[in-house]
Amino acid sequence: MTTVVVSSFDVANYPEGGGHFWVYMQYVQALRGLGCDVWWLEQFRPWKDPDRNAQVLAAFRNRLERFGLGNRALLYAIEPTTQADARVAFLTAPPQEEQSILRRADLVLNFHYGIDPRLLSGARRTALVDIDPGLTQLWMSNGQIQVPPHDVYFTIGETVGTPDATFPDCGLTWLHIHPPVCLDLWPYVHDPRCTTFTTVAGWWSGKWVKVKEEGREVCHDNNKRIAFLEHADLPRLTSQPLELALLMAADDGDDLALLQQRGWRVRHAREVASSPDAYQAYIQQSRGEWSCAKPFFVKLQNAWVSDRTTCYLASGKPVVVQHTGPSDYLPHGEGMFRFRTTADAAAALDAINSDYPRHCRAAREIAEAHFDARRILSGILDTALAPATEALRA
Repeated sequence: MTTVVVSSFDVANYPEGGGHFWVYMQYVQALRGLGCDVWWLEQFRPWKDPDRNAQVLAAFRNRLERFGLGNRALLYAIEPTTQADARVAFLTAPPQEEQSILRRADLVLNFHYGIDPRLLSGARRTALVDIDPGLTQLWMSNGQIQVPPHDVYFTIGETVGTPDATFPDCGLTWLHIHPPVCLDLWPYVHDPRCTTFTTVAGWWSGKWVKVKEEGREVCHDNNKRIAFLEHADLPRLTSQPLELALLMAADDGDDLALLQQRGWRVRHAREVASSPDAYQAYIQQSRGEWSCAKPFFVKLQNAWVSDRTTCYLASGKPVVVQHTGPSDYLPHGEGMFRFRTTADAAAALDAINSDYPRHCRAAREIAEAHFDARRILSGILDTALAPATEALRA
């Protein structure tokens, strides 16, 4: 049996992020479906309050238990010491047991770009998975993150490492994959009574991006807020009800008022997506998805598509999402529309509503054709576990 350790990022410390949890669980469940012995590895960053730490960790373990991983979490903290190196302290089992699992792992599938290299040192093979294409390479090139060496480097960005990329490849060979969705866990759910196109997003997710322009360092705002406000007039161009489930701050009242004045329904993301089950139910009860991308995904033209969008598609929910660059596989015009302007988005919504059942079927077919987690993870295993020369030819 192949042992795979999936190294996630910031899930245990983000208990209200039901959608964030699903990003990694798609990979985990697909690997388990392929017969792998799967372990969840993650760095936990303790708060000063011990009671809060205990509650968060207990909730996280219960969440893993729901997905069959109750005893398969390798949680650790990085404890500063007076020595040069900080100590890796495991929280879920005696350190020798954790180290034994990591040493016998056939593969560490790593999403934590800045992982402590000691966590990778014992595994037979290691693979980095880049889910922030273009940004990851910019962060690496300007020193914002220090990525330890891996045997294989995967990315969901079509242009990463190609001549079409407008950003560096960091001297690495990037192998392209599609973001996976577990089709059995995300079944087709068709209900023509669903009225509202929705999305779930962090209002301030994205932060700032540093790039060098004409010899000087320039910071660009990459928050979702910028993208949403650019299309704030969409409700005035369509009769389709639109709802945004946003993780907003307490002092975002002016932005909230602006959106509501323009015709948006706005809910707090914690109301609808604070657990994996709630997140899934919210998507399944939606008519479809309308969403924009972080500004730099559009600027870099990396053909990025959201893991959230794949969940809508698998559920048979048509999507209208922002165009992030030419794609060799992402369709446009049936089940999925990729808009460049606000007027494009309004026209796409009207087109979907003109034959809603057809676009629902097409959405599921897109998921089956391009985002089937079992097929994608089978390819990842074949490539990551192959000898180095074979992996480079894949």
